[in-house]
Amino acid sequence: MIQPNNPRLGIILMITATLIFAVQDGLSRYLAETYNVMMVVMVRYWFFAAFVIAIAARSPGGFWAAIRTDQPLLQAIRGLVLAAEICVSVIAYVVLGLIATHAIFACYPLLVAALSGPVLGEKVGWRRWLAIGIGFCGILVILQPGLSVFDPAGIIAFVAAALFAVYAIMTRFAARQDSAATSFFWTGATGAVATSCAGAWFWEPLASADWSIMLALCLSGVAGHWLMIRSYEVAEATAVQPIAYFHLVFIAIIGVSVFEETIAPHLFIGAAIVVFAGLFTLWRESLQR
Repeated sequence: MIQPNNPRLGIILMITATLIFAVQDGLSRYLAETYNVMMVVMVRYWFFAAFVIAIAARSPGGFWAAIRTDQPLLQAIRGLVLAAEICVSVIAYVVLGLIATHAIFACYPLLVAALSGPVLGEKVGWRRWLAIGIGFCGILVILQPGLSVFDPAGIIAFVAAALFAVYAIMTRFAARQDSAATSFFWTGATGAVATSCAGAWFWEPLASADWSIMLALCLSGVAGHWLMIRSYEVAEATAVQPIAYFHLVFIAIIGVSVFEETIAPHLFIGAAIVVFAGLFTLWRESLQR
């Protein structure tokens, strides 16, 4: 079966997915300001697990064929790393803000590029290393270390980016043997089990009005992932992957209009440096492939 290639539709789907994910992040911040982060992430993962089970059931060969893997330990660790990244990110939303968190988080493609050489054995040329170095200069512009305005909470966002980069590297490694459906199932199932074991200790009743917010959070996660999957199905990754940076634009709009965050000049400049370095890295990687 020949995979269709419709870049325009893929880009539209990816832009919509990034908008929904930005809304999801805003809802996560709203709930995490009132309730324990672990509980919020736990409920979110329940819906995510139901979604990946449904995807696995519709995969070629059926449910059991989709979840079968010869590397269960790697897949389980992947799921745990992503669950930890989500928890750390939500904490960063609360203590640092949406805009600053995502400005720093935008460096994760650079971290992936830096790790792909020693971990996966991929060739990383001098141009990509230069882009990685420039990108981290952008992170320094955002964090402003050594200045009185330096916010140590920025380290939390960087830890989230590092965790997501490790997750991405492990996903590439797992993809050498397992299908995307298999990895997707293990991501949701392992995360749901882990967050349930931890989040159950922090359960607290939600106000009746907040249940609708929680439902919107869960539905937005399912819708965002489904749209992202569809975008990669209808178009090549090289066409749609750079569009994921629209997430930062939508986050800025939500952060300013809903949470009254501000975009300081150094934050804008640093984020621009990181994004351009990341786009260059993605472009060089596409050429390599």
